[in-house]
Amino acid sequence: MKRYLSALSLVALILLPGCVTQTVRSTSVAALETPQMPIAEDELLDIGVAIFDPNLEQVTTDQDVPIFAEVRRAEATFMAGQLTQVLQDQNAWGAVRIVPDDQQFTDLFVRGKILKSDGEQLSLAIRVTDATGLEWIKKTYSGTTSVYAYNQTARANNDPFVGVYRDIANDLLKRFNNRSRSERIAIRRIAEMRFARDFSADAFSPYLNQNDKGIYSLTRLPAENDPMLERVRTIRGRNYTFVDTLQGHYSGFSEEITGPYDEWRKASYEETVALRELRAEAQRDMILGGLAVIAGVAAQGSGSEYTQAAGAVGVIAGGYLLKGGLEKRAASEIHALALEEIGQSLEAEVTPRVIELEDRTVRLSGSVEDQYQQWRELLADIYATEMQALEELSQAE
Repeated sequence: MKRYLSALSLVALILLPGCVTQTVRSTSVAALETPQMPIAEDELLDIGVAIFDPNLEQVTTDQDVPIFAEVRRAEATFMAGQLTQVLQDQNAWGAVRIVPDDQQFTDLFVRGKILKSDGEQLSLAIRVTDATGLEWIKKTYSGTTSVYAYNQTARANNDPFVGVYRDIANDLLKRFNNRSRSERIAIRRIAEMRFARDFSADAFSPYLNQNDKGIYSLTRLPAENDPMLERVRTIRGRNYTFVDTLQGHYSGFSEEITGPYDEWRKASYEETVALRELRAEAQRDMILGGLAVIAGVAAQGSGSEYTQAAGAVGVIAGGYLLKGGLEKRAASEIHALALEEIGQSLEAEVTPRVIELEDRTVRLSGSVEDQYQQWRELLADIYATEMQALEELSQAE
């Protein structure tokens, strides 16, 4: 009898109206912190933000929310640009530039990897190091937004995940504030010597020391009127001129994809939430439906007509729940297909294009990364030619 009563109780619980819960997420974000007083010019640190790692090894064919390679590559550039803009708005740094790779010897270097991005949630693994090799930040930053962040007014003011970028910038400013004036100046000098060493290891390696932990320090500095240093500074200036030219490309790219990308994120947000809720409801209904059927069948063995009647009701109710669960699971697959179509539509709009940049008589072609590699090789040739001319001039004297 107790077994039957337990079964009937379970049926009664199943037949009760389901409780609906709703989570409302806040779109409030932290304020962007700025320096409390002006920073001396010789302490301002330049920042290079590398194009983020799209983390394509994460892509699999059995994921609930599909990841599209070209969308992720576009996001890698777009998100690096968003962080760069926030750092520029902070007014605490020297030049803040997006760079195509991690070969840029700048005072501070930011590397990021996209861990999750589906319109609802963003998770980035961020690592920041200075020119000495010291690690300033190694942390995962995450944010969750709501559908309100995708209305026209909100999108016009800020990126839906601007809070993530501000958190990174605020942490970076805190690390900067903990550095002394001498440490900041040393970082700038080491960055210059590392750049110089890249062009002439024999001439500039003696100025640097690297310990067993990979941390650089200065052994001494070349004279300010050293002709080789003057040539390196000229080369470095040219390099920055080219990188500044690339900023126009990155800005144009971000402006071009902002519209379709925001629409993709909004649609992806809606589909992701719907997909998750439908699958959760389907699983719940199928489990409860199965239990109701089992309980109803068990009640049929009772000698009580009332218990048998209640059991029959439980079987019918369980059948409806199972049917509803299967229908919701089928509906969830429709949302999964919609996500795939949305991603593919953005892929078509942001597929990388071949661009050309000219620097006087030099023509660089291919992707931005290819052009930058060609440019660095050209700088090395220019430096070698100038140093050879300087050596010949010295021998002639």
